[in-house]
Amino acid sequence: MADDAFWVDGRFDREHARGGRSRYAEHMWEHIGEFEGIWGDIAPVAFACAAWRLATPPLAAPGFVRWHRRILTATCEPNAWDGSMTARISLVSPLPAELTASRAWWRDRGWQGWPKIFGQFVEPAARDVTKIPYVRPVLLVDAPIPLDDLPATPDGATPTLPETATRALTVVVRELNTLIEPILAQLEP
Repeated sequence: MADDAFWVDGRFDREHARGGRSRYAEHMWEHIGEFEGIWGDIAPVAFACAAWRLATPPLAAPGFVRWHRRILTATCEPNAWDGSMTARISLVSPLPAELTASRAWWRDRGWQGWPKIFGQFVEPAARDVTKIPYVRPVLLVDAPIPLDDLPATPDGATPTLPETATRALTVVVRELNTLIEPILAQLEP
């Protein structure tokens, strides 16, 4: 998991479930309205995207799907053009080469990059921004996600809904890892 961009955290999910089985399943049943209008859809995209929303912040905190410390946000949405799945991931990045080649632009202001707390990239505190300027580069990745292995959209809220949603998440996580891990490998020292 340390080198994975994304992973499904089944252990935390089971350990923190009120009913002892799955925190994600409980969360899903509480927010079943997220699937409204999706049941029985011929394409699996809207279902997988709803499952993703319910498994990630801000709807799930902490998320059932976790991500690498450099990943700030990760969303999956149906593409407005053709209905395929599009992922949008924002990642913490180092300064671009154009800004590291010379510090003339700094003008002795003491620019800071991304603050870290226990290895996690965080936004600077409001108090700190009153004293020091920050430049926090972010990479934005927009990419298609293959649909081949996504499970079919259920016809309704059946007892197997959590398992089907978890299967969809597993496929999306696998595809996102294939896409994002090479980028993270370049960014990590």
